[in-house]
Formats: sequence, structure tokens, C-alpha cells
Amino acid sequence: MLTVTSATIGQTQAQQKPTSAAAGSLKDVIAAPTAICTIDGIAGKLIYRGYSIEDLAAHATFEEVVYLLWEGELPNQKQLDAFSARLAGSRVIPDVLIEHLRMIPANAHPLAALRSGVSLLAHHDPDSESMDPKATRAKAERLLGQVPAVVTARARLREGKEPIPPREDLPAAANFLWMLFGKEPDAVTAHAMDVAFTLHAEHEFNASSFAARVAAGTYVDLHSSMVAAFATLKGPRHGGANEDVIEMIEEVGAADKAEQWARSRLQRYLSASREERAKPELRFPGMGHAVYKTWDPRARILQKLATEVADLHGEAWIAEIQEKVRTVAAEGLGLNPNVDYYSAGLYHALSIPTDIFTSIFATARTAGYVAHIEEQLKGGRLIRPRGEYTGPAERKLVPISER
Repeated sequence: MLTVTSATIGQTQAQQKPTSAAAGSLKDVIAAPTAICTIDGIAGKLIYRGYSIEDLAAHATFEEVVYLLWEGELPNQKQLDAFSARLAGSRVIPDVLIEHLRMIPANAHPLAALRSGVSLLAHHDPDSESMDPKATRAKAERLLGQVPAVVTARARLREGKEPIPPREDLPAAANFLWMLFGKEPDAVTAHAMDVAFTLHAEHEFNASSFAARVAAGTYVDLHSSMVAAFATLKGPRHGGANEDVIEMIEEVGAADKAEQWARSRLQRYLSASREERAKPELRFPGMGHAVYKTWDPRARILQKLATEVADLHGEAWIAEIQEKVRTVAAEGLGLNPNVDYYSAGLYHALSIPTDIFTSIFATARTAGYVAHIEEQLKGGRLIRPRGEYTGPAERKLVPISER
């Protein structure tokens, strides 16, 4: 992290040398301190406020994890009950917002609808413009309930169905499936979805969380920072990999064709030029990660759960395809699956429309976004990096009559 001291303030622009990031990506550049989450990409570790993701997935509910991310500690039963009740009581969205969602063109991407929906919610929130920490937290609790309501309402409206009101007696993940399908999920499915929410809740300074922090660094309201995060998540280089995994599974078609398909793609990839290898049709979606150099720990957890849910719903062929493709990619390219690889299989087995997979990511990641926004607001710093100039040297302007 580049630190500016009093000794540097008097330097001229010519003397100031911004720290250069490889290929302009800011990859592995430390941008700011954070107490929320850390990742060890070499060991394959993901830690939320001191707790491993394996421990949290095995022993904590999504609501407990949200409390941890926002408060810094896990709740006791009394704290959890009160917190869960507030969250569950915040799930209803205004009727006027339903009408706005109804008017969005059918071909609009669900995440674009969510981005617009959150922006509209700001106009109907009593604390919309307040920057008071208590008001910000109240807005956060409402948004955690409203985001899944927007996602599911939009998903049903575009199919010609009416939104299903939320239930306060269901946990967040089970309520999401209830609002989407109008059917209470079985225990296995509800647990798998709850774990998926936990695994997607936070992931350090990923692009969308960093965008939320950049917005919060300007001291803007919570809804505006959230819109910045959702807009960034919509980019295919960040969100959307789980949608590509399903396209791959559907292209393979059957488990007995998976190994041949994977080896054919591997051969085409290996024989392609460096430029050609960047093409989506030659890559293995859901494989590899920008930070993890080994298995994404979230993928290990979801692998088992996704297989259980697929078996339960008569969709075992999905897991069979994924396992065969994974084996070939690991042997041929040394790639390991990331969280998108198995979350895609889980959602597909539940008959969730592919193009709302990233909106599920957004639903869960709302917890992490809020934690980062609040942390940034407390820090009070404007995030203002420098650019590494690659344009022409300083030159004289030639009058237009002489050009």
C-alpha cells in the first residue's frame, strides 16, 4: 500500500512516482486494511473475521454469518433471535416497486433489474440520505431482506406469474426458494442453499466489493454504494461464471459424453495460440481462480452438497458430468474448480433459471458489501489511486490553421 506522509506533500508532480500495478489490473496490490475477511490463496484458506469457511459452513447459519460480518463476533441465541426477526420483518418491498419491475423489458438481465430495483428502493427508504451509522445499519437490515424479494419478484413477473409474498417464519435461504417457487424446500435443499449463501457472503476485495468501497469512500449513502457493487458484479469478468458452467453442462448433454468432450476441448486449448486461449469457447468455465492456487475451499464444501441435492432431485447426471470434466481439467491444465463450478450444479438441479445465478450471488454478497461499506465509512478515506501515464510526452499545441 502506498502511504503518503507529510514529507511527500511538497513534492512536485514530476517527482511523484505512482506505484505501478502489473498490466494495470491492480492484481495483488494491497489497497487498504480490513478486519472483515482474508484469503490465503496458496493454502486455499478463506477466513471471515477469524473463522474458517469450513467451520462456518458446518456450524453456523447464514443469519449468524451476517451478524458476524457486521458485528465482528458471532451472536448468542438471544442476539440471533432478535437479529433474525428484524431481518425477516424487512422482506416486503413496496407495491410501486413491483410495478416498476413489471415494466422492465423481458429480455433485461436479472442483475440489471436488481441494480435498478435497489436504486428505486432508495426513494422509498425513510433513511435513504442519512449517513448516521444507526440509520445505515437499519437500511442494511432492510436491504438484506429486500434484495432477494426483488430478485424473485422479477424472476416470476417475466414468466407471467405474480410475486409470492415472503414468509417471516423461514430462514433467508429457504425463504428465497419459497418466493421463487411457492414451495417450501426440503431439509436437504434448504441446508444446501443456506450453506451456498454463507459461502458467497464475503470474499475480501473482489471487484464488486472494492467498487462498493470506492463509492463509500466518497461518503455517499448505502443504496448508492450497493448500486455500484451490483453494477460491477454484472460484468462477465466478475460475475456470471456459474452461468457459463451450465452452458458447458448443457453442451456436453450426458455423463457418458463428458470425458470425450473434455479431452477434445483440452486438445483444442493446448494447440491454440495465446490469443485464441482467451476465447470462452476454449476455456473450462468454473475452473481456476485469480487468488486461489489450489482448490477454492468453497468449492470443496459445495461439491458434496451439490451432489446430494442433484441425487435427491433426480439430476445426478449433472454431478457426473462435472466430475469427469473436472478430472480432465485437473490432469491436463492443473486447474481446480472454484465456487461457481459447483454452485451452478446446485442451482441447476433445483431448476433455477440460469440467468439469475449471479443474482443469487448478489443476494448473499449483500452481507459482505454492507460490511465493506460500513468499514469504509468509518475509515473516512477517499480512494483515489494514480494512473501510470502511457500517452505522449508534453507537447505544444499547434493552431488549427497550421495542422
